[in-house]
Amino acid sequence: MPPSDNTKAIPDVQEAMPLFEGDLEKKLKEEVSVETLNKPYKMEIVWRNVAIMLFVHAGGLYGLYLLITQAKWQTWISTYLWYAMSGIGITAGAHRLWSHKSYKAKLPLQMILLFMNCTAMQDDVIQWSRDHRVHHKWTETDADPYNALRGFFFCHVGWLLCKKHPAVKEMGAKIDMSDLANDPLLRIQRKFYKPLALFCCFILPTLVPVLFWGESLWVSYFTMGLFRYALTLNMTWTVNSLAHMFGSKPYDKHIEPTQNLTCMIGAFGEGWHNYHHSFPWDYRASEYAWKINATTPFIDFFTWIGWAYDRKIASHEMIQRKRARTGQDPSTVKLKYVYG
Repeated sequence: MPPSDNTKAIPDVQEAMPLFEGDLEKKLKEEVSVETLNKPYKMEIVWRNVAIMLFVHAGGLYGLYLLITQAKWQTWISTYLWYAMSGIGITAGAHRLWSHKSYKAKLPLQMILLFMNCTAMQDDVIQWSRDHRVHHKWTETDADPYNALRGFFFCHVGWLLCKKHPAVKEMGAKIDMSDLANDPLLRIQRKFYKPLALFCCFILPTLVPVLFWGESLWVSYFTMGLFRYALTLNMTWTVNSLAHMFGSKPYDKHIEPTQNLTCMIGAFGEGWHNYHHSFPWDYRASEYAWKINATTPFIDFFTWIGWAYDRKIASHEMIQRKRARTGQDPSTVKLKYVYG
């Protein structure tokens, strides 16, 4: 989508977001404390989280079985719509609005996004954004909460099943979160997050099919609740795993994030990840705006009705300079399941 009156083309990358030059690992060692640097790291599994994830995924698989064999057609549609709502609550809300401040939203849209974010049940916005900001600043280092260099399983889900690396804790505490910590709506969400998330993620979606088209409570809970939740989680996690391991790098071949078609589809446009790490403040998270990118038209619709504004984009000239300077030669891309 071309720039409009409330779309701001950033004239220079350095002006919008200073980039660290050189080796991030070396920079991390210079900034992390001696205590953290010298403390031997041993992974500690959080067995409570392991048990929860096993239950969610076992219940999700059973929910998929019920969806195929017993659920009514209305439940099929509702399950997808609730999954989409959960996903957009992460992509348009926690990610593009609050983590990166790539656009601004008026109060009605903020309320909608907070509700949708609670249906995803992936931590409150402040905590989610802290992890994500640390991830961007220290990508693929010990301070990255979902460091892809620690393997596919770790960056997909394993990082949630063990205690954080000391460097993640220390550098996370240094991230400036004052903009979000001072937001009264986000403080309310954080304070009441557990009951809000449980209601929006499980109770409400379970009751809707039962009350409106007579679905059984059992089927509704395992399909609309657990299957939809497990699907949302894994599609979000693919951005940390698939889109950091498999795909093309047309903008910056020197970083791990890639363009990944699976993530573009399943995570509503977040799979243009090599672009996103090159221009993290671009509200589109992609050069191509609406192309395999459901989150961008969502934001654009609310811009059209006046609830979103000040959308930031990278100029065409800036993108082309980036491609020419650090982009991967397209002829070297051999994987067929990537895009870009």
